[in-house]
Amino acid sequence: MRVLVTGGAGFIGSHVVAALRAAGHEPTALDVRSAPDGVRADVRDADALATALSGVHAVCHQAAMVGLGRGFSDAADYVAVNDLGTAVLLEQMARARVAHLVLAGSMVVYGEGRYRCPEHGAVRPGPRAVAELDAGRFEPPCPRCGAELAPELVTEEAPADPRNVYATTKLAQEHLAAAWARATGGRAVSLRYHNVYGDGMPRDTPYAGVASFFRSALEAGRPPRVFEDGGQRRDFVHVADVAAANVAALEAVGGRAPGELRAYNTGSGEPHTVGEMARALADAFGGPAPVVTGEYRLGDVRHITACSRRLREELGWRPRVGFADGMARFAREPLAVG
Repeated sequence: MRVLVTGGAGFIGSHVVAALRAAGHEPTALDVRSAPDGVRADVRDADALATALSGVHAVCHQAAMVGLGRGFSDAADYVAVNDLGTAVLLEQMARARVAHLVLAGSMVVYGEGRYRCPEHGAVRPGPRAVAELDAGRFEPPCPRCGAELAPELVTEEAPADPRNVYATTKLAQEHLAAAWARATGGRAVSLRYHNVYGDGMPRDTPYAGVASFFRSALEAGRPPRVFEDGGQRRDFVHVADVAAANVAALEAVGGRAPGELRAYNTGSGEPHTVGEMARALADAFGGPAPVVTGEYRLGDVRHITACSRRLREELGWRPRVGFADGMARFAREPLAVG
């Protein structure tokens, strides 16, 4: 299968290109950076896309501006890259009659995860109040009675509730892909990534993930700075497993019903706290030990871990890299610049 991988020179995209090639496919990377045997172009460049899509059977859309960023000061950049870029890509796919798409989605579309109140059952708390965060009260209470909640796994049927600009643009990407599928009879899959980490992750930038922040600090001889109390639950999934999920989705997308988008949570299935991750990474690197700061970022959610059963059952995907092994590997693996 000939596959165009947008963002194919980036962190996840480069791993997807390698995994596709290893599986016997013919991937071509399109990226604003140079890529071996790739096309150097912006995903918003319609002419470059038209050329790159010639003879292609499917597209794996990884190109995006990622991370929480700088509050609202870079909102236009997120929308321009993520949403306009996706719209230009889908328009050119329609013209080239490329009917198969795998989108790099994100679990951030859910906002806060699923919670259970001992009295009211499953509930969805609203955004956390600044006064509560300033007081060090990080756990969201039951919105009906104020009781302490137990976090649970989120399934793909949960309503979307994006809490920041990045999350909003990732949800818009899914809506654009669904509209494209309906209009063209195309087939689309969105892989809602959890916290992806691994070799080639970009160094400490405002747009990098928390694993990159911690790894960059350790490399500089500084302790990882853990926000809040370190009890935030996440699902850390190795980039090799995410690349394998993309291959599985691309190989299965042609069998999906035309005119629809199917979403899949893509995580390891092993929830861990941010504090646990920082300690595991620091131990594997050889210190220094993490520091819990009590600081917070507006727009962050407290707990978000999702159930990846649908991906396992429908596409036969299984994560291969466990948490302890993955963190030990990541402590030794090189980071990318930018």
